[in-house]
Amino acid sequence: MQWELDGQTANVEQALAGGAAQPAGWFRFYFTDERWEWSEQVQRMHGYEPGSVTPTTELVLAHKHPDDRGHVAATIDQIVNTRQAFSTRHRIVDTGGNVREVVVVGDRFFDDDGDVVGTHGFYIDVSPGQADEDIVSAKLAEISENRAGIEQAKGMLMLVYGISDSAAFELLKWLSQEANIKLRPLAEQVAEDFRSAGLRHDAQTKFDHLLLTAHQRATQADAS
Repeated sequence: MQWELDGQTANVEQALAGGAAQPAGWFRFYFTDERWEWSEQVQRMHGYEPGSVTPTTELVLAHKHPDDRGHVAATIDQIVNTRQAFSTRHRIVDTGGNVREVVVVGDRFFDDDGDVVGTHGFYIDVSPGQADEDIVSAKLAEISENRAGIEQAKGMLMLVYGISDSAAFELLKWLSQEANIKLRPLAEQVAEDFRSAGLRHDAQTKFDHLLLTAHQRATQADAS
């Protein structure tokens, strides 16, 4: 599986989780069967002992503050239909009736064929006395930066080849599969190569060559 955020959620937990508060943790949501997974930290955030609960969409929504439940339900419906990255800030109510304010950030993850199969990311408890706002902002910026390569590469392909957003993504996915390299480093290499190439009279030919050989440089960079 190409877990595009693997390591990032762990880094967030390491940076934010201090003492017994455990203010950060990861989640995964699979689109096909609407199956959820919560880390131990997220289970505790909702008031459960680790391993004592199997999260479902119904349970997830049941823990949202009544005033925020409709917004979160709409967000879940949106990500199932559009399969895009998302972020939301809302309140949850744990099993003891305590209200917590959380930031939830999610991005797509892919199977071995490059198909989007779900969303994963992290919860951060930003209730008063929990995670420092500056650290939260820095980590959100880090996640956004790590997604930027794919979005930049898509935009460049759309401009150079006159194709749609979805077609650009399918092209990147195909190149990833053909070269047996993960999507993100390949996209970052394409974006870097295209930026360096600039727009000259022979730009189209140059871009064609860079696109079809990006996997070679990305593999070398990954091995170094």
